[in-house]
Amino acid sequence: MNERGAGGDAGTRGDAPGVIGWDVGGANTKVARVPAVPRAPREPRPPIAAAVRAYEVQRDPAALPGVLRALAQAVGAEDGDMHALTMTAELSQYFRTKRDGVGFVLDGMAAAFPDASVHVYSVHGEFLSPGGARDAPLAVAAANWAATARAVAHLAPDALLVDIGTTTTDIIPIVGGRVVATGWTDPDRLASGELLYLGAVRTPVEAITHTVPFGEGDAGASAEGWAVAGDVHLWRGTLAADAYTTPTPDGRPATRVFAGERLARVVCADREMIDGAALDRIADAVAAAQIARTADAVARVHARHPSIDTAVVTGAGDFIAAAAAERAGLTVRWLADEFGADAARAAPASAVALLLASHRGTDRGADRGADRGADRSADRSTARGANRG
Repeated sequence: MNERGAGGDAGTRGDAPGVIGWDVGGANTKVARVPAVPRAPREPRPPIAAAVRAYEVQRDPAALPGVLRALAQAVGAEDGDMHALTMTAELSQYFRTKRDGVGFVLDGMAAAFPDASVHVYSVHGEFLSPGGARDAPLAVAAANWAATARAVAHLAPDALLVDIGTTTTDIIPIVGGRVVATGWTDPDRLASGELLYLGAVRTPVEAITHTVPFGEGDAGASAEGWAVAGDVHLWRGTLAADAYTTPTPDGRPATRVFAGERLARVVCADREMIDGAALDRIADAVAAAQIARTADAVARVHARHPSIDTAVVTGAGDFIAAAAAERAGLTVRWLADEFGADAARAAPASAVALLLASHRGTDRGADRGADRGADRSADRSTARGANRG
């Protein structure tokens, strides 16, 4: 893994710093910290501290530095820690271009941590300086999936990574310890099926399915954004309330009672018109539709790499990913078993921290294979286009 212009010699001395990993999104920001604990190579890795906070950039853009500082404090940041950054916030409609969004995130990091060593991860497996990232915004835009995939490649050299967050699903093939994705930008990933706009929380019900069971037949799902996937999974008991990390459609709490009220509105009803059994049918049908669509996408990507027999699942919707992978005939491996539940929920932040820790030598037990596994075959024409972007 190369590093262009990140500068500094942190991580080469005996008093190596910790690494704070960031995944700054348009609706949620995730953080993870890999501690600087000198240890023998065979000692267990210290636990990764991680946190997720709902924060919608477009609603309060000026709040970003404060959000970053608060999250850093929550995971035990120390003076001298290095920062490994990845992002998806640049896609927010608050920005006219991804270049603008990348610059905004970099400005927020600089304001939050003016004296810190910041290393920005690119889709091609390189860490760039903030200045280098500004020069190549498309190389660092939406690179979070690449960080997760390369960290997973160290653990499972032949696997499909299925990472379902609050908003999207990443389905990334790994063969021989290398990421062999077909698409390297969001548009190309959508076209390849490696990016699916279905998430565990924010996806509106009507974007998952157009009809739901009602009475003796089916009813059309009202396209008003009255209920989202988080309401479906909260009602069914498969999503914890604290994993519902975005504002609810009606502004009421993320509880099963209110989730039921929101689901009733999918058929333009309310809880005085529809009982719990009917809500069970609606929620079960929507959940089944989400699993089916995800399984179809998994099968599509898997067909290009039929030697893979394992799916590594993670994210807020790892339970959806597991069901979809099993339906596609794959053996399921849970990233939470490797990283811990909190760190797996913040997988891109945890992954980019681990990658920088390994790269800079701060995690003395980290296998350098995490760097060697970086996919050197990423399309360099994309990289050149990113530099022009």
